[in-house]
Amino acid sequence: MSRSLKTRLEAATRLPELNVVVFALLLNFPWEFLQVPLFEQMPDAPHWEAVKTCSQATLGDAAIMLAAYWAVAAVRGSRTWIAKPDTAGVALFAMLGVLTTAIIERLALAGLWIDSWTYSAAMPVVPGIGVGLSPLLQWVVLPPLVVWFVKRQIRTV
Repeated sequence: MSRSLKTRLEAATRLPELNVVVFALLLNFPWEFLQVPLFEQMPDAPHWEAVKTCSQATLGDAAIMLAAYWAVAAVRGSRTWIAKPDTAGVALFAMLGVLTTAIIERLALAGLWIDSWTYSAAMPVVPGIGVGLSPLLQWVVLPPLVVWFVKRQIRTV
């Protein structure tokens, strides 16, 4: 590998955006599969259809996470906020994901989103908002993990 290419690849691995997307994909993909029993038709879907659906949801999750990262960067005035995160930054990052997910879930449940879905009886639903607990918990649990992984990656590369 040429020195120039190696230098460019090393620089790319330090980009916060790239790291946010990579870790978002790695963490959201298994979460989407773990949620399969909580959605109607998913447990009985053909294997490839379930993989496709979970992959599409994971790409959407990564896009939401990247948008939330950029929103926090705009508020903080720095793309590198994630290298030295504070509680308020991480909370805003997670809350933007929770809010976005709640809106998408409501639209999808009403058949007004790109795709629509129905919860199975196994999905706990948050009273008052009618949104599944699992999709909301996804955005409480995973963003702090993404921040932790990205922070470590940026500092050690």
